[in-house]
Amino acid sequence: MFTGIVEELGELADIQHGADSATMTIRGPLVTSDASLGSSIAVDGVCLTVTEIDGDRFSVDVMAETLARSGLGRLHPGDAVNLERAVPAGGRMSGHIVQGHVDGIGQILRRTPGDHWETVRISVPQRLERYIVEKGSIAVDGTSLTVAATGPGFFEIGLIPTTMRSTVLGSLPVGAEVNLEADVIAKYLESLTRATLTQPTQTQGAHR
Repeated sequence: MFTGIVEELGELADIQHGADSATMTIRGPLVTSDASLGSSIAVDGVCLTVTEIDGDRFSVDVMAETLARSGLGRLHPGDAVNLERAVPAGGRMSGHIVQGHVDGIGQILRRTPGDHWETVRISVPQRLERYIVEKGSIAVDGTSLTVAATGPGFFEIGLIPTTMRSTVLGSLPVGAEVNLEADVIAKYLESLTRATLTQPTQTQGAHR
């Protein structure tokens, strides 16, 4: 589990594409400082398992399902990526519950600079719109953010200077794609509500 608080801006050092998978090597001195084989690290919001460590670099295998659901397959060596280690038991929940399971891909539609912040409008797939509410939480490329506004097919977030400096969101241009993960609590509530509504009503007592 992650919190969506990006710890480090890493760099994709290499990516090797296979027939239905890819192996990525990423440079990240902080996240590799206490990593071991099998550790979980979120890369642009995607939970991946460390398969190899070499100094300040770690490697991960990315399966076809992950490549299809996220933008990892479109990265190139030299690209910056958001990195976060899994939160330790007893760690502070500074963001919100982030699983590292990408629900879909959005696109940056507009960037509006302010005095000390920037408002960013991002498109959202129709099937994810129902999970996004004003003042709710969403993970964008693994960054925990508060939804400032919503509209048909989009939502807006506000980026403070720290977020713009410390994550890839500060430099992504209009038209760039981003990984989206909706709040898992909303998805659980939907599933439980659907199950309750579709459960057959049991007859109480017996008829004589």
